[in-house]
Amino acid sequence: MEPKYTVARDGWNASTWQIYSHAGTHMDAQIHFAAGEETIEQHTLERCMGNAWVVPLSPCLPQALLTVAHLGAIAAKFAPGDSLLLHTGWSAHVNDTSLYRDRMPRISEELAYWCVERRVKLLGVEPPSIADVNNLDEVTRIHRILLEGGVTIVEGLTNLDRLRESYVYFYALPLRLAGGDGSPVRAFAIEDGSAIAEGLERS
Repeated sequence: MEPKYTVARDGWNASTWQIYSHAGTHMDAQIHFAAGEETIEQHTLERCMGNAWVVPLSPCLPQALLTVAHLGAIAAKFAPGDSLLLHTGWSAHVNDTSLYRDRMPRISEELAYWCVERRVKLLGVEPPSIADVNNLDEVTRIHRILLEGGVTIVEGLTNLDRLRESYVYFYALPLRLAGGDGSPVRAFAIEDGSAIAEGLERS
């Protein structure tokens, strides 16, 4: 971010921003991994929000391969069109790059296909990716399974530990970037019992 105008010189403050499309908490579009032609501005608002299960997985071991079994009782309660937020506690490692990025928990192929079959609307994870970014075959395969199957991927969530309910209303709102392969999002959840919104994104 660089100052473009200042109050002292121009009468107002304004800045020029340059940002990576998958920075911080972000959403992937199909073209991110050539899983289809859809770009980020083609995501409808309806596909960026909905009822979500918060899956308790913390503490989670480095490089854990997450399977359907990790969903526990939620797998049986899940209704088509619901979303999943995987609370691994991984956001606590954000300042340790060698751990946060290089040894993250990953989505297994089994769980990816389950998400497609059960019509998961949004799959939200705390690591910066759903799969090993140092393994091109794995990261491509898992992204394509989900994106081709209509599952919206949100990566880099945080503050899931602040949610007190296991079933919330989740929002992940991207910028409408023309032709975008992804976008940072404003992510938050509303807990029905308290009507309190919790911010879940990392800037």
